[in-house]
Amino acid sequence: MGPLLEMKAITKEFPGVKALTAVDFDLRPGEVHALVGENGAGKSTLMKILAGVYTADSGEILLRGEPVHPNGPRSMIDAGVGVIYQELNLIPYLSAAENVFLGREPLTKAGLVDWPRMRGDFLKLLEPFDIKVSPTEPSRTIGPAYQQVVEIVKAISLNAEILVMDEPTAPLTGHEVERLMEIVKRLKTQGVSIIYISHRLEEIWRIADRVTVLRDGNHIATEELSTLSIGDVIRHMVGRDLTEQYPQADKEIGEEMLRVEGLTRGGLCEDVSFTVRQGEILGFAGLVGAGRTEIMQLIFGYRRRDSGRIFLRNREVKIRTTRDAVRHGMALIPEERKRQGLILGQSVFDNAVLAVLDLYQRAGVIRFPALRGLIAGIVKSIGVRTPSLNQTVKNLSGGNQQKVVLAKWFIRDCSVYIFDEPTRGIDVGAKVEIYKLMQSLAARGAAIIMISSELPEVMNMSDRIIVIHRGRVAGEFPKGSADEESIMRAAFGVEEN
Repeated sequence: MGPLLEMKAITKEFPGVKALTAVDFDLRPGEVHALVGENGAGKSTLMKILAGVYTADSGEILLRGEPVHPNGPRSMIDAGVGVIYQELNLIPYLSAAENVFLGREPLTKAGLVDWPRMRGDFLKLLEPFDIKVSPTEPSRTIGPAYQQVVEIVKAISLNAEILVMDEPTAPLTGHEVERLMEIVKRLKTQGVSIIYISHRLEEIWRIADRVTVLRDGNHIATEELSTLSIGDVIRHMVGRDLTEQYPQADKEIGEEMLRVEGLTRGGLCEDVSFTVRQGEILGFAGLVGAGRTEIMQLIFGYRRRDSGRIFLRNREVKIRTTRDAVRHGMALIPEERKRQGLILGQSVFDNAVLAVLDLYQRAGVIRFPALRGLIAGIVKSIGVRTPSLNQTVKNLSGGNQQKVVLAKWFIRDCSVYIFDEPTRGIDVGAKVEIYKLMQSLAARGAAIIMISSELPEVMNMSDRIIVIHRGRVAGEFPKGSADEESIMRAAFGVEEN
């Protein structure tokens, strides 16, 4: 039997960037085909061409052996191609069922929405997944794992024969990932062909049949996964060996830098206390929704706390706004970099200057020549790959966008850095570069707080680990004293015997 899908010699160029150069890709009936590569390798561009979002400059697409010419996303949905993007496309205030049937709601004879039928059809679509999601519950309240399921159900309801999953586990924690793995396997048994994009290579070995590697917009290899090791795939991706996945640095853990006492906000956290010292990387683990991000937002002044005290260098400070936090030498690299950390339509330079305009102005006049030289040096030193400082940030890869967020704070030379999911959605090569930057900050004497949902990351990068369960500190582990089971027990609120 021939391929279900063939993409031949696909080429796509954007202003100043050649995203794809004569890339080939194929998908067999009923297989899971992994598509991997560093950020900027061209994975998402290739899939957006398949989905009809972009038009290829050259090349052809064949479905079931017949040429197709995508004319917008609707044409490819009608052809049986469903795409679940990394940024989910659910409307938060509509119910799960309304999101699935949006624009094609079942109608009564009177032309009104047939609500009972819609809800019944939604529940029937859920049956194969053995998951309970209320058809009437707003999608914003059902959690990221179930939102992913709603997106999958939506694609299936469109009779998708090909399903593209772009970083589907990025917002998920351990048990949620397990649930999604089972869903993917079940879809495969039902005859759905899946293109699976992920930076979590261990997942790919669990579910994929083949893997295609892209690098710098070029097709590097397509192989049966059974013939490769993870090291082989990484070498294909980055063009070199990664000698150390979790780099360490020579550093001294010094005096207390930040102390939090009794931090409380109704509905978010209760009586949270901890310290972090100079040169220390303090990891925060826990399930999605446990309150880790909210705790950091309270400390940084993004949210208002009900009670609690914050000390910097043993001196109590009043932090009521984010501006107060910045003035006290704190930096927050947020979980949602595209929404909270960057202005995507602005340039690298415009984003990088946001945190230091107050330091480089005199009598209301900003000293742009000095700023441009400083930012150029910072951008180069931390390895931001950009044609120029005038490049629009939205056109950079995820890893380079994250580095622009870092550059903004590096210029201020802060004493406390809060990293919230610093490597989410970026490739293995860019992850190592981010780790090195974090270690270099710690070696310079900064205190680092890192929130991560990836247990290997938090266990290997942290000098100490604090586990949050339902807004409270559920456990604390020095480096090397905890295994994954102990951390997950604390994250689930299970008492040790």
